Amino acid sequence: MATLRRWARVLGEVWYGMTAYGFVISLKQERAYAERIFMLTLFGDLVGLPILPPYYSLRLLPYILPSINRWRSSMLRERDLVDILAHGESIG
Repeated sequence: MATLRRWARVLGEVWYGMTAYGFVISLKQERAYAERIFMLTLFGDLVGLPILPPYYSLRLLPYILPSINRWRSSMLRERDLVDILAHGESIG
């Protein structure tokens, strides 16, 4: 019985990989892109691009504070041409 369950789990994972895995990965990439744009709009002044007045940014700061360091390092990270083309970002 345990072998049958193991095979069912393996077949389920293979089926997931063939059908939904690519969709899930693209959704995660789109979510990360939208989150980066949102953070840039709110806290662009941290990287030298002020867009919104600080009042609105400070009101949202308690909700965004846990992810600021990760966002800041991803925005300031040097990117290669391969990274840009792999994520479908614009070069210029």
